[in-house]
Amino acid sequence: MATVERGATVWLTGLPSAGKTTIAEALAARLADEGHRVEVLDGDEIRTFLSAGLGFSREDRHTNVRRIGFVAELLASHGVKVLVPVIAPYADSREAVRKHHQAAGTGYLEVHVATPVEVCSERDVKGLYARQASGELTGLTGVDDPYEAPADPDLRIAAHEQTVAESARALHALLTDRGLA
Repeated sequence: MATVERGATVWLTGLPSAGKTTIAEALAARLADEGHRVEVLDGDEIRTFLSAGLGFSREDRHTNVRRIGFVAELLASHGVKVLVPVIAPYADSREAVRKHHQAAGTGYLEVHVATPVEVCSERDVKGLYARQASGELTGLTGVDDPYEAPADPDLRIAAHEQTVAESARALHALLTDRGLA
């Protein structure tokens, strides 16, 4: 009987345009090159499909995070490295996902992509900050809606101070140190 590789969920949390997805995709490519099974559960894609119809109230955001956490744990329990670049603005929602993983005995790492709001606003990959500034959008995480930065993440990446490759390497080193890569 073949041995199933140990899976894990790596949750990358941070403000919009912090670099979460870019780092996740770089790490996913490296892990795939090494022969790991890997999935990226991008927050925007999940909202389009799995969480279609949810809004951005605290309750809806919590539901969205729980759904993503459930899918991530399911995949990770079957030997997949699951990278989750999702804002997940509330500490209690992220903690619920961590506890779900712990209860199942599945690896879970929380990574804070700690890019300052000023830098995210300059990047403004999706035009959210510009829309908020013009009054077209309200409830932007980190601007006029709260973002609770992790107090004690497994890794904090200052993505504005290093390259994507350096960020992905730091995350890969953490996975290796924890016996997950």
